[in-house]
Amino acid sequence: MPAFMPRKLTFILIAVWLALPASLARSAEPVTANDTARFLAGLSPSAGSPLAALTNDGLWREHEHYFNSIFEREDAKLSKVRAFSQSQLTDKHDTLLYLFSGPDFLYATNLFPNASTYVLAGLEPAGDIPQLTSLSRPAVAETLHNLENSLGTILNYSFFITQKMKTQLSTGPVYGTLPVLYVFMARTGKTIHEVSFVGLDPEGNVQDLGPVGDGRKAMQSGSGAKGVKIVFSDGSGPHQTLYYFSTNLADDGVRRSGFLAFCAKLGPADSFLKSASYLLHGGNFARVRSFLVDHSATVLEDDSGIPLAYFDPRKWRLQPFGHYLAPLGIFPNTYQPRMAELFRNAAPLDFGIGYLWRKNESNLLLATRLPPGAEAEINPSLTTGSDSPPTVVEGPKPHRKRPPAPPTPRRSNGLRGFFSVFGFDDPAARPRPPK
Repeated sequence: MPAFMPRKLTFILIAVWLALPASLARSAEPVTANDTARFLAGLSPSAGSPLAALTNDGLWREHEHYFNSIFEREDAKLSKVRAFSQSQLTDKHDTLLYLFSGPDFLYATNLFPNASTYVLAGLEPAGDIPQLTSLSRPAVAETLHNLENSLGTILNYSFFITQKMKTQLSTGPVYGTLPVLYVFMARTGKTIHEVSFVGLDPEGNVQDLGPVGDGRKAMQSGSGAKGVKIVFSDGSGPHQTLYYFSTNLADDGVRRSGFLAFCAKLGPADSFLKSASYLLHGGNFARVRSFLVDHSATVLEDDSGIPLAYFDPRKWRLQPFGHYLAPLGIFPNTYQPRMAELFRNAAPLDFGIGYLWRKNESNLLLATRLPPGAEAEINPSLTTGSDSPPTVVEGPKPHRKRPPAPPTPRRSNGLRGFFSVFGFDDPAARPRPPK
């Protein structure tokens, strides 16, 4: 048989599959959110699910194989993330605040697996997932393709690209962050029990905006932050709750959204910041920055999060991990000399994370609030310099020259996916399936 025949046969099967009448896929029986999540994640739904028949088709099998391969590779890295969590994040709290996150439940659950409440927030729309059995075969195929492409950057580089997410998951009946959250939940072994759209009033009270399936209408009601609430469990473990809010976290937007009032009701929290575009280094996000410093029991972040100078060393224990290098050139004026000093004796970090995603180039800072009356052993490097507004009381400055910023490492090939928003190709993107 000629070598090209298997590939040709695959295209023929796909064409036949797409040509089947859409009515064959329709069912009056509703599909559960958990089965929908498993189907989108390339995992078999329950045997009695109306989606079970669709998993026999060649295109879904290809999707299953692709996701199996990339998540198997990703889990090797995430096992190191879990080990870091177990050894270093020993004082976890019931609530995790992960702002500027997009739909990145993957790192949230691997770092903070036992939180009872997860709060994720970003500009990306919550989106919607209608009953998949009501969609045409081409629409289902396009949905699977979009998911594969939209997950490319986080599974290759550990972060999402907001502009790419807007493009890849902004159209079609299945769109937004919700399908990505479904995939991550299914692939991390979660069982989804309830899903609904929610909104916030100015006082931060949660309002039910209806079930999944009519998301565009739900997002038009009310004036506060809007998003989705997912109740899930890890196997037979206790129920946990994830909120994802699509909201503007800048000062002018967060003032009216009710979002910070909602977060304040959850009590002391662990906060996580990764690949946050250095927004908290500027003056337009002062409200969120102050809130996190005032309400967090711990803050785990890379250098794109809260600048070091906002952590009073008399009130916070600061533990550096990894290597602090100069930020990428597209984020000017974000280098912190005192971070370089702090990281001179940092503990090792055996996985990559953030914009400088390669191992031995990444950094994490764990800031733990000290109990009242406790005194931290202050690193002398934290009482000199002025990397950002002087909210920290600084001691006398010795007569010495500020160390020069190290050059930005060359990594144009490794960050092709990141720079694709500026016109480069994304190596993680998969070819569009034939129609």
